[in-house]
Amino acid sequence: MQRAIKEAGKAQARSEVPIGCVIVHEGRIIARGHNLRETKQDPAGHAELIAIRKAARRLNSWRLLGTILYVTLEPCIMCMGAIILARIPTVVFGCYDKKGGAAGSLFDLSNDPRLNHRVELLPRVLEDDCSSLLSNFFVELRSRKRMARTTWRS
Repeated sequence: MQRAIKEAGKAQARSEVPIGCVIVHEGRIIARGHNLRETKQDPAGHAELIAIRKAARRLNSWRLLGTILYVTLEPCIMCMGAIILARIPTVVFGCYDKKGGAAGSLFDLSNDPRLNHRVELLPRVLEDDCSSLLSNFFVELRSRKRMARTTWRS
């Protein structure tokens, strides 16, 4: 999870929401990703999707069997869909996303009997670190927006 947090820092350095992801196979990191939605103006520029695409290329397979995905924030519906379609067996995440999570908070696609794949979830790993990274980012973002409005009005 420390490596996913490091990836989140890369996103934050680009003024992106600090979410990072790594995928491990046979004890080694095979793919990394961090949010690039704003940078690339891509609604699918989520850390998980970027890492999943890289891992598939690395393993030369869309089936990411035997992998573990680590991400700082609970995956959204889109990302859980990709995780399920890629057959990733295990997802480890830092903090829950009460507004958009699809791994237990708002929805739980990980164990839906209507789907053909189940995902083992290991939540709340380094939760405080992951949560404070996001909280601090949004506090700073709101502060910058207030400063910009104040400067604009002057």
